[in-house]
Amino acid sequence: MADAVPRHVAIVMDGNGRWARRRNRPHSFGHRAGVRAMKRVMYACEGLGIEVLSVYAFSTENWSRPTAEVRALMRLFNEAIQREFDELNERGIRILVSGRTSELQPGIQERIADAERRTGRNHNGVLNVCLNYGGRAEIVDAVRQLLREGLEPDRVTEAELRRRLYHPGLPDPDLIIRTAGEQRLSNFLLWQGAYAEIHVTDTLWPDFDEEDLARAVADYGTRARRFGGRPVEVPG
Repeated sequence: MADAVPRHVAIVMDGNGRWARRRNRPHSFGHRAGVRAMKRVMYACEGLGIEVLSVYAFSTENWSRPTAEVRALMRLFNEAIQREFDELNERGIRILVSGRTSELQPGIQERIADAERRTGRNHNGVLNVCLNYGGRAEIVDAVRQLLREGLEPDRVTEAELRRRLYHPGLPDPDLIIRTAGEQRLSNFLLWQGAYAEIHVTDTLWPDFDEEDLARAVADYGTRARRFGGRPVEVPG
């Protein structure tokens, strides 16, 4: 699979708090640096030919963090949508948000809907922000939709469940990157990432840059992908 480029890269953006603590700054300082890193990596994806970037911004479990940190994160998301939207839109990037968005503040819900609507026809890449997201929650929500629709049990297939995921039109991630040295998925894209390659780096997320992404893609290019059987060669 030499020189192969993943179509979809997903990132567990870890290390914002540690990055801030090393500088004797509050967690919010690290989260703001993390937003800058996200934009930097999105633009690097364009240069490498990666079509979709999914980022784990806030999990369903993150509500258990200290109240002040959660409030600061929500303010940051609100600000980031307003501040970064026009530039992303001008570059032709489509914005999607995956997660239980109905549980977010009404103002954030409105900005998400507006961003998705206004960028819906963009074709220069997709930024999929996983916000109030959990892989198990996504599967539960898909099952609930199947039940609401009254689908007969013998008609429930993987394909039918997939069609009820948050954004079923996105390709599955080829490569999942985890920063800050942690080696777990943390409930991220459990259904979609079943056969993704995983790359772990010790780099803290705010320091992650174009070179780190290029190294991860190069590592991916050395893998022989397996989908439950023999290795599959994926053309570059």
